Amino acid sequence: MFVNRLASSAARCIPKNKETRAAWITSLLLSIGLLLLPHVFKLDGRQHANWQQFLGRFHPLAVHLPIGFLVLLPLLEIGGAFRFALRETAGFVLGLALAACLGSIALGYLLAYGSGDSGAGVTRHMWGGITLSIGVLICVLARPSWSSGEVPHVYPILLTAVLLTLVWTAHQGGSLTHGTDYLTEYMPAPLKRWTKSHVSGVDASNAGSFYARHIHPVFDANCVACHGESKTRGGLRLDSYDWLMKGGKDGAVIVDGDPAKSLLLQRITLPVNDNHYMPAEGKPPLEPEEIAWIRAWIQQGASPSIANLDGISIHEEHVAEPLQPVGDYSALLPEIHQIDGAQGVKIVPVSSKPSDGLILNTVDIAAHFDDAQLAKIQEFAPYIVEADLARTAVTDASFDTLGKFTHLRALDLAGTAVTGAGLTKLAGLTQLTYLNLSGTKVTSAAVAPLGSMKNLHHLYLFNSPAEPASAMNAMQPIARNVQ
Repeated sequence: MFVNRLASSAARCIPKNKETRAAWITSLLLSIGLLLLPHVFKLDGRQHANWQQFLGRFHPLAVHLPIGFLVLLPLLEIGGAFRFALRETAGFVLGLALAACLGSIALGYLLAYGSGDSGAGVTRHMWGGITLSIGVLICVLARPSWSSGEVPHVYPILLTAVLLTLVWTAHQGGSLTHGTDYLTEYMPAPLKRWTKSHVSGVDASNAGSFYARHIHPVFDANCVACHGESKTRGGLRLDSYDWLMKGGKDGAVIVDGDPAKSLLLQRITLPVNDNHYMPAEGKPPLEPEEIAWIRAWIQQGASPSIANLDGISIHEEHVAEPLQPVGDYSALLPEIHQIDGAQGVKIVPVSSKPSDGLILNTVDIAAHFDDAQLAKIQEFAPYIVEADLARTAVTDASFDTLGKFTHLRALDLAGTAVTGAGLTKLAGLTQLTYLNLSGTKVTSAAVAPLGSMKNLHHLYLFNSPAEPASAMNAMQPIARNVQ
């Protein structure tokens, strides 16, 4: 009975005069165009023109306009029952909502098509936007009959359906930006068990493998937002081992046994300002230890099942001590800038708070940075908390200077000429938690004195004469990450 009455009401919405009939025909053609859009311009997972990405990146800004208009609309319609001016305003806002929906669809499609985004989440969000726009368009056509009192039911029902579609579409868009577990990540445990729908990308039979414990969590936290089931950029998915090894539009990203030829490792070790650097779009870079895990895992076969890697022993239960403030280096900023310009090194703040310290980065001039240049910046040593000296020309003589970096927490000497002679001069660095000596000539005997450093939980010795098993024994009883 209700359905028949609704159909009868809808029939009375169909206009009798030529002008409104033309509006209906135009709206029908526009709806057909929206429905055909995904079939005409298919999301193929490849990047396209830069201008499409440039315009498309305004989508997250523009998409809030139709949301605001549509949320305001029912309030205006209700208020219009008491003040007629609000009823007129509601009609104007509905028109703005339609224009905003169409604009958001255009920008969103440019974003997905231009940047090569695809996947189930992108598809759901796209169809949600199209359905929402068509629903708003029908509301525009049906509202005059409702406002005049001729058809009292169709428009309110349509508006309710539009608002429900808005909620679902907005949720799909939010999942693309923040991840599918954004709303449930901190949900109380009983509710999380009841609503849990996320399927782990790790096979249950390999749950204890090195990949499951250390490699997959890195991808899940840093990469899956753009390379997962919901959103698949460049045809590459990293949410499971099988998808990872399948690669993307550019072919395989992991070449087992050969880190140098593995595209994924190449991308995550590029300079941050490189267009192909990953993670992209301003996301924080992977931690040095995470990159070292990935490199070693690939080097030793990229297996999904092996529990441990040669030369790697990870102690995962230590409790990090609170970070100590380094003091205020503000007065030294002019000299820091002068050093940057003269030597080409980068000395950058950790944050806007001077007490958080400085980072020494030599990536751009690594081959030309030596012990003498390191000695020139020892004035700033008490404020430096991270030092990246990988692949520089420093030698064992650098330990004289590095021993003065009293607040140093992370030191990367990978690929340098150090042999470990003088390594004991780092024993006084009580806050040092990470030391990378991979690709050097350091020996187990040279590493042994570091056993007294209770906070040094991450020591990397990959591709060096030091034997990790011996190094672990030498550093007992304190458990370490030795790689």
